[in-house]
Amino acid sequence: MGKGYADGPAGEELLAAQERGDHLVQPDVAPPRKMVWGSTKDDPTPHVLGEVGDVDPDELFESGRAWGLYVAVEAVDR
Repeated sequence: MGKGYADGPAGEELLAAQERGDHLVQPDVAPPRKMVWGSTKDDPTPHVLGEVGDVDPDELFESGRAWGLYVAVEAVDR
């Protein structure tokens, strides 16, 4: 006895989509960026200091130019 929607063309299309790997396709999304946040003498409230790679959080802290540093992962909206 049939089960309705799961039988026939709809069920066949679902199986075909799974075999093609349609469920594995990821949308075109930019990778997240790692941003360095911290406080400086000019702006003591926490703010973005730059992206990891452009800004070295260890060097900023050791030099005393910034404190309260942390790295946050932020999604990029493109």
